[in-house]
Amino acid sequence: MAVKTADARLEERWRDILAVHARTMCEIDRALAPYGLGASDFEVLDILAAESPRQGDHCRVQNLVGRVHLSQSALSRLIGRLEKDGLVERSVCTEDRRGVWVALTPKGRALHAEVLPLQRAVLERMLTEREDQAPSGA
Repeated sequence: MAVKTADARLEERWRDILAVHARTMCEIDRALAPYGLGASDFEVLDILAAESPRQGDHCRVQNLVGRVHLSQSALSRLIGRLEKDGLVERSVCTEDRRGVWVALTPKGRALHAEVLPLQRAVLERMLTEREDQAPSGA
């Protein structure tokens, strides 16, 4: 049996990370589907809940772009859907008219609180399973 090169091991680890990510996102999608949310929807709600913990707090959309793994246009469409569903509201930044603020609505805050344990349970299950399967020294 041939010894794996450093490049081959690195590539294998990368593919393992991608596989865990894909399986975890699918599991989150399944867990949140009854609530009308997908994994990316939840990520936006979760970041907003962390960035703006009190009712009336808001966050610039630009601050979400680097934290959600979506293009700026896909994020804008996602926020539009969340707004249509009454979960977030957008407003124009008065200091910089190019900027857009986004905030959780009371409905969005309540839904986030309701589904947060479901998403965290999926993360716990999927990531703990992965750690249990990891070869020693990896």
